[in-house]
Amino acid sequence: MNLCIDQGNSRTKIALFKKDGRIVKNLLYKSFTSADVERLFSLYPITQSIVSSVANMEPAVINALNRLSKKFVLFDHLTPLPIKNCYQTPETLGHDRIAAAVGAAHLCPGQNLLIVDAGSAVTYDFVSAEQGYLGGNIAPGIKMRLTVLHQMTKKLPQVEVEQNALTPLFGKNTKEAIAAGVVRGVVFEVKGYMRTLSEQGIEFVAFATGGHAPYILNGVKDGMRHEPNLVLIGLNKILEYNMHGA
Repeated sequence: MNLCIDQGNSRTKIALFKKDGRIVKNLLYKSFTSADVERLFSLYPITQSIVSSVANMEPAVINALNRLSKKFVLFDHLTPLPIKNCYQTPETLGHDRIAAAVGAAHLCPGQNLLIVDAGSAVTYDFVSAEQGYLGGNIAPGIKMRLTVLHQMTKKLPQVEVEQNALTPLFGKNTKEAIAAGVVRGVVFEVKGYMRTLSEQGIEFVAFATGGHAPYILNGVKDGMRHEPNLVLIGLNKILEYNMHGA
């Protein structure tokens, strides 16, 4: 069984994969420690593991994974990948972004791919049909936009929006105006990327992932594939690729 760990800005997402690539368990931690590693290995027949982190993970966690795993991969820009990375500065590329690209390429081989990961930031990444990661863009996430509007102005309130709420086209009060402006702004942003690719004659599959993907899917409606485990699927494929002597 493979243990895949994705440590983000606010939480740690974990998936356990069978040898056939199926996810058998998803877990979510606000804080992930070496004790959690010990517990996972005591509960499940884990033999291989991989960890990706946007920040430095606790050395005790790394040591526990390395000690308990027959094969352990600490994912970084030097880790061999099953796709070609064409980014000019791979050492600065977010591990979650390239892992999502690998996951999408695995799920839809031989197709152009637009990957929208809506988390703390919203990232837009493109993979060619020849399985080359060609780059992408980074924009502020939904929560970040809501918070900045409040913090950078004197009178605008802090607003929270429900993921399944349909915001109006134009708000009828200030809270509605902020929610609609932010959520619809991100949706229009996504639609703009999709429209531009189509206008250039590029056929592609669009993926939505990340904790705030439902906001986007509610607005885009059609033409996007939702895969909440895209990063973890990519990490599993990277782990498998390295296990077989890449």
